[in-house]
Amino acid sequence: MSASESPLSRTPLSTRVRFARNFLPALIVLVVVLYETVVVPRFGPQGELPAHLAFYGLLGPLVTFFTIEWIAEGMRAREEAERALRHLYGELSASHEQLEAVQNLLRALADAEDLEAVMDVAVNGARGATGATAARLSVVGGLERRAHGALLPAVPATLHALELPLLGGGAPVGHMTLQFGAAPEADTVALAQALAAEIGTALESAQNRTRDLVTLYQVDQSIRAERNMSRLLERLTGTMAERVGAAARAAYLRDEDGVLRLVWARDLMGRTSLGGAVSAFARRVAEVGQPLTASPDEAGATFTGAQSALGLPMRSEEGLVGVIVLGDARADAFEDARIPLLALLASQATLAVRNARAYLYSEELAIGEERTRIAREIHDGVAQSLAFCAIKLDVAERQIAQNPERAQEEVRTARTILREQIREVRRSIFALRPIDLERFGLLETVRRYVQDFGEQHGVRTHLEVRGEVNLAPGDEAVMFRILQESLNNVAKHARAREVRVDLAGGGVVRLTVVDDGAGFDPAALTGRVSSAGGLGLTQMRERVESRGGGYSVTSAPGAGTRVVAELPQA
Repeated sequence: MSASESPLSRTPLSTRVRFARNFLPALIVLVVVLYETVVVPRFGPQGELPAHLAFYGLLGPLVTFFTIEWIAEGMRAREEAERALRHLYGELSASHEQLEAVQNLLRALADAEDLEAVMDVAVNGARGATGATAARLSVVGGLERRAHGALLPAVPATLHALELPLLGGGAPVGHMTLQFGAAPEADTVALAQALAAEIGTALESAQNRTRDLVTLYQVDQSIRAERNMSRLLERLTGTMAERVGAAARAAYLRDEDGVLRLVWARDLMGRTSLGGAVSAFARRVAEVGQPLTASPDEAGATFTGAQSALGLPMRSEEGLVGVIVLGDARADAFEDARIPLLALLASQATLAVRNARAYLYSEELAIGEERTRIAREIHDGVAQSLAFCAIKLDVAERQIAQNPERAQEEVRTARTILREQIREVRRSIFALRPIDLERFGLLETVRRYVQDFGEQHGVRTHLEVRGEVNLAPGDEAVMFRILQESLNNVAKHARAREVRVDLAGGGVVRLTVVDDGAGFDPAALTGRVSSAGGLGLTQMRERVESRGGGYSVTSAPGAGTRVVAELPQA
């Protein structure tokens, strides 16, 4: 209604109806009475009829008309208000549905477990929230999702497309296209843009989670596969540096005397060093025991040319193990670094370093034990046999003139002893030959070893591999060691013509070695140490059982030997 309308015209319909019902009849009666008593007598007898005709034929209908029109105007206003309310209610309902769709979308985005789940939720949720007929979402890297059919390469004139970039942390992470049957309204465009911002953030978070998982997997693989300390630190620090875009990295380890030393480093120029001075920043990180960012001076002293550095302590239950420092030429390289993730990676690196040190220590022990064993065997076996052979030759020398036949017999005996000792030395060398499990893998190493064993000792060998064989690196080493010991015992004691080796996968990995040799009594020889392998039956059983597996030997004199070792799959 306009401002020029009278207050009466703005009277509510209910008030108008009550007024017409309550006051209009009395007003009509009063007007008629006044007219009949005051106005009509003034016209006289001759004018009475025209007066009545004029009043009742003209004034009455006019009053009735205007009264009804006044009520009708109120009714029209009421209908208009009802239409406006219905329209507002429809808009509110649509807004409520959109808001509910947006809330459901945001909730689903937060609950999505991985990048593909985020994309599925986003493309369907955006289409539903905006009322689009179709939607397409693609991310950097090539992944794509569609909702409600494929989008046409060329959009028909009857369809309207809305192209929206998806940004995460200010950088593009993808693109979203929405199609509508009609041009979208301004509020729909605004809603789509708001959704695109939320979807971009969700995609960035999902990609970060994926990268975090990949990084953790890479670190875990480094821990499992690498035992060389320098290569281990290179791989671990390289994974961490790649995660945050750092150009330089260094690893400091505390030695057995508690002194922090630089073990491995790579500077901004890509040059590698295996030692050097310990920077003051690394010492500060070691003292504080918490992740720290360096000042420009500290960064430059750690890596020549660096403007920023991040230090991460490696700690175990016993205390500080070492420090990892990442550096870069950018002044703000680590402002947005994911410190909790890097701290977790440093903890994983701590475990890797401890494992590598334990492996090195076990290698030193094994080398010491092997030296002791070789010395004992040379003393008890080869050296005594050669001494006996020398005695035989001395006897032969004295008997050449007096008893040539006996001299020849002594020479033949010495020759037999020498040949046997040559074979024994060859067996020892074959058993001690280094095997590169890490390079070839368990299956190829077993294949090569079984083949070489047969050629070396003149024994027919048969190898059968069945099922999927998947063992942890440590378990692979144990399983291969069992094979070495079993074949070495065949060469030394069994006098076998044929050996069968079976390696089967499944719920467990089972190694079976069967020979047709002389056999033995296991109860009588359980504690015996083999001549070249260094492990008796008891030690082999203990090694396997300590890793959750099983070991058994079945043999009898004259019936050959069957060795079975089992380890759980990785």
